[in-house]
Amino acid sequence: MLSNLRLSRLLYPAFLFLLAGCATHDVPTPVPPARHADLGRLVPPDRVMDVPGTGRVPMRVWRATGTPRAVVLALHGFNDSRDAWERPGPVLARQGITLYAPDQPGFGAMPDRGGWAGTDAMVAAARAEAAAIAHENPGLPLYVMGESMGGAVAVCMSAQAGAPAGTHATVPADGPPIAGYILLAPAVWDLGAGTDATLWAMATLAPQWRLTGRELPVHVTASDDMLALARLYYDPLTLRTTRTTALAGLAMLMHRAAHDVGRMRGPVLAIYGGRDQLVPLAAMTRAWARLPPGARRDFIPAGYHLLLRGRQGDKVMRDIVSWVERPDDFLPSGGDIAASTWNDAQAGHAQPPFFLPAQMDGLVRK
Repeated sequence: MLSNLRLSRLLYPAFLFLLAGCATHDVPTPVPPARHADLGRLVPPDRVMDVPGTGRVPMRVWRATGTPRAVVLALHGFNDSRDAWERPGPVLARQGITLYAPDQPGFGAMPDRGGWAGTDAMVAAARAEAAAIAHENPGLPLYVMGESMGGAVAVCMSAQAGAPAGTHATVPADGPPIAGYILLAPAVWDLGAGTDATLWAMATLAPQWRLTGRELPVHVTASDDMLALARLYYDPLTLRTTRTTALAGLAMLMHRAAHDVGRMRGPVLAIYGGRDQLVPLAAMTRAWARLPPGARRDFIPAGYHLLLRGRQGDKVMRDIVSWVERPDDFLPSGGDIAASTWNDAQAGHAQPPFFLPAQMDGLVRK
């Protein structure tokens, strides 16, 4: 009881502080400097897919060059869009892997942009998209890859699958077989009852209020690649304000994913960066401990949250391609060895040995 009283004394001022800094309108899209006008380009979708229960979904598609070997459904992160995969899409295509990148409900150019559709609706949309993609690519293994929020959606999607753990693929009740799930810094984080209650109160009392991230006295870096961050900032599809309803919904999704990670079915590759400032180390340590038997863990010591849009992106991409083609081989970066060392350390606090391949690359100034 005493702990709850102390917590409430902290939550109520924080709640008032956040509301005081909120806005009631969206921030206009910034215009990049003339010499970097390309950073603000609006790329039309390659196609618009009719998804049952969701509507018309804009997608970008990078098709495999030569003989296709696999296909990937890529789910972007919070306030991001289909453009999140501009860098890995062409790389995968050259490796014979076709990548489909849809706008998730509430994001990108979706009609409900800025709103929150709910975890079940987002999982249902991903499942329906996977079914359509599998139908268009018969005979090819289908993977689901999710970054941050998209990783949480992938976790919940896998947890609903019907095949037992350890099988070659998962078979959702109303979807196609999934050859594997690739989780890039997935948002698997249970914030706790106190924070959930505060966010719920904010969403209930001020559902249309918006936060810009400037309300809190913290600063995080999602990538060590300034060009990638600039593209994300100037992209017209990026959301720059967050409604309280969406923030509360994200917390619920992360909470569910944190508990569903232990019920995932089928092959899993989970990748996490040692410099991730958005998904905390403690949350990822708990998630990794609950992954199903046989799941592969890939630790990139110098990696930031946007693993594929940082200086370690090429390394992460090679690991993904290697795992898709040869799932039982050691990863090229040595990240699986680093993960074993990191995971065995007390609560993940110890650093991996300097002599591991994944660690040595981080010592070299680029």
